[in-house]
Amino acid sequence: MDQLIRPAALLLDFGGVVVATTNRPSWPQELAAELHRDLTAAGCHELSREDIVSDLEAAAAADSHWKNAMSRPAAPAEMTAHRYWTEFVAADWPPAALAFVTAHALVLCHRQGQLRQDRETRPGMDELLDAADGFGLPVAIVSNALSGSVHRDYLRDTGLDKRLALQVYSDEAGVRKPNPEMIHLAARALGVPASRTWYVGDNFDRDVLCGRRAGVGASVLMEARGTYERPYVVRVQPDAVVADPYGLRDLLVAACARPGAGTDDAA
Repeated sequence: MDQLIRPAALLLDFGGVVVATTNRPSWPQELAAELHRDLTAAGCHELSREDIVSDLEAAAAADSHWKNAMSRPAAPAEMTAHRYWTEFVAADWPPAALAFVTAHALVLCHRQGQLRQDRETRPGMDELLDAADGFGLPVAIVSNALSGSVHRDYLRDTGLDKRLALQVYSDEAGVRKPNPEMIHLAARALGVPASRTWYVGDNFDRDVLCGRRAGVGASVLMEARGTYERPYVVRVQPDAVVADPYGLRDLLVAACARPGAGTDDAA
């Protein structure tokens, strides 16, 4: 591994880097129960809970395939909440039920995001942020999300938001990784060139590729559940691989504390 540049900013993915996620198998049943109740209250009686569960599961599977496919275009746009609910979940629903989810798509995406996964801050994040603070480096989140508000809530509830300079989510930006604009948005907001940033993510086809397309100073892969389950051959390789936030902290310290390291070593 070559020596990495001293970054002027650290850009982190959310899931797999800041937090470890655990899928909750019961989420379709839970969301279907809530949605069935709300549809019934609104006068929509045609769909059973089982119908809704089936369509939620089908939509999630289709969305997963869509996400894999969207790593191939050079500049993919993000799925909107409206499209997800009207085309992936409810395309064949009765008109009144379709109108209901259309009107409540943002709220429904947020609730789905809450129910689908449990999240826990990865050990070593505080130490990583302490190191970044010590070197005067701003830290930002750059993450794909169908509902970035779920991530914002988690970071607020854990107090981590106070340690971040910026949060960029694909549903709010309208584009998704590996679209390099995700990283460029963060770099512009922080006032640093992308070539002076490190981008850290947990997979090849979205994160490492996004860093390469954006021209970051270093693209770092952090290992997490699913990191090596690549949907297809991805030729890009990271500049460094770390096991966890502790490993990233050590990598950062080595780059920033190296004799002669400074903001001009990427010139």
